[in-house]
Formats: sequence, C-alpha cells, structure tokens
Amino acid sequence: MVEFFSTFPEMSKAGLRLFKKTVDGAYRNFSREYGDAIEAVFDPVLYFLVWFEKVLQNSPWPLVILVFLLLIYFGSRSIYLTIGSFVAFILIGYFGMWEDTMSTVSIIGVCTFISIGLGIPIGILMSGSDRARSMVSPVLDIMQTMPSFVYLIPVVMLLGIGKVPGLLAVVIYAIPPIIRLTDLGIREVDKEVLEAADAFGANKRQKLFRVQLPLALPTIFAGINQTIMMALAMVVIASMIGVKGLGQPVLKAIANQYFTMGLLNGLAIVALAIIFDRVSQSYGKRLQQHRAGSRE
Repeated sequence: MVEFFSTFPEMSKAGLRLFKKTVDGAYRNFSREYGDAIEAVFDPVLYFLVWFEKVLQNSPWPLVILVFLLLIYFGSRSIYLTIGSFVAFILIGYFGMWEDTMSTVSIIGVCTFISIGLGIPIGILMSGSDRARSMVSPVLDIMQTMPSFVYLIPVVMLLGIGKVPGLLAVVIYAIPPIIRLTDLGIREVDKEVLEAADAFGANKRQKLFRVQLPLALPTIFAGINQTIMMALAMVVIASMIGVKGLGQPVLKAIANQYFTMGLLNGLAIVALAIIFDRVSQSYGKRLQQHRAGSRE
C-alpha cells in the first residue's frame, strides 16, 4: 500500500500527459480534417461583415454621422445624448480613429445581430422546457466563467487567424446574457395574463408571440444591452487574432508603450460603450413604461 501511494504522483502525471496528448492530437486532426468545411459555413457572414465595414468606411462621413445620430435619437429620445454622440464622433474623426471605429462598429453590429438571432430562440426554448433549461444552463455557466483568452485557443486552431474566428469568439463570449434574460423575461410574465389568454382560446404559439414576448421585451432589451457591452469588452482581445478595429491600436500601444495612442483608442471604445448603453437602456425603459401603461 505504501509503495502504491509513493508511485501514485508519477502515475497521475503519466496519465495526465497521455490524456493531454490524446485530446490535443484528436482536436488537431479534427481541425485539419474539417476546418476548411467549417470555415466555409461562415463565408456568408464574412461577406456581409466585409460589405458592412466597407459601407461604413467608404460612405461620406457626414452621412454616416447623420444616420448614427438619427438612430441614437430614435432610440434614446435624448437631445443631450445625441449632441454628446455628435461631439464624440467628431473627435474620433479629428484624432484619426474613424476607420478603426467603423471596423469596431461593424463587428459589434454583426455580432449583436448573430447573438440576438441565436440567443432569443434558445431563451424561448429554455423558458418552455425545464429539461432544456437544465441542459443549457451549465453550458452558459461555462461560457460566462471561462477566461476570455481561452476561447481563442480552439477557435484559432480550428479556423486560423482572421475576422471569422474573431467574430466567433466574440459571439461565444457575448451571447449568454441575451439567452438568460430572454428565458427570465418570458418566465416572469404574470400567470394571470396567461390564464386570460387561455380563456380567450389562444394557442401556445399565439400566447408566445402576442403575450409573452411583448411583455418580456424590456427584459430582453436588458439582455441585448449586456450582450453589446460584453462584445465591446471582447474587442481588444479579439484583435489579437486579426480582428481590425480599435483593439489593434490598443495592443500596439501596450507593446510599444505608446501612452497617448492607447488612451485615445481606449476613450473611443468607452464612448461607443456609453452610446450603445444609453440608447439601449433608454429604449428598454420606454418599453417598460409602455408595458406599465398598457397594463393600467
């Protein structure tokens, strides 16, 4: 027995080395065999991302700013936020960060749309099935607690370096809030409202699209807000694998100790975060007030 425990550490190390070697070899073979096919699946998303980025960068900047300001005012109904956003965009252009900012806006926009398109249906599925919730929740826990740098390892091994792996890493990091809050918002709909819908003869589909989702919209928009914030937080890290935008100058500033470059690009990311946050929060609050008014 003593001899067994004395040799146990060496046995465990040997077993661990064998496990690592097996898993690494299997994933390496998988990426070599199916990497190109998996990357081809994301070609439509890549084409759209490149097109959207070129539209933002090549369009006249006054037109782009005007469109942004109209969207900001429509979402927030705040003249002060609109004016502040105008000043922020002018300063971004003045300091030569316009193209990087448009690249960041394009990838954040595409990642947000993908997260919404995938996250809301998954949240709906979780809200309607406790079994689905019990299966998806541990995956979301892992996605939210896993260090963001760890996402880059399997993505880069599988897809290499470029826009697609960066976009995939951002989506994986940013999608959990929209899934969780969609599930929460639908589950929080008053049972009395659902009973009234049943009394009027509504089927499951009608209850979902005409009752549950409209009443859950404020909570869903809170999830969209958090998804956008997490996507912005991932921008700098995603720039390590070839994603263009404000993150690359920040990394360059860190590597070369360019304080001013890092500060200005960091402030540009902060400005985008504040604009996205205020607009989405204001729109969600208006939905909440509309919901409260309709219930009264």
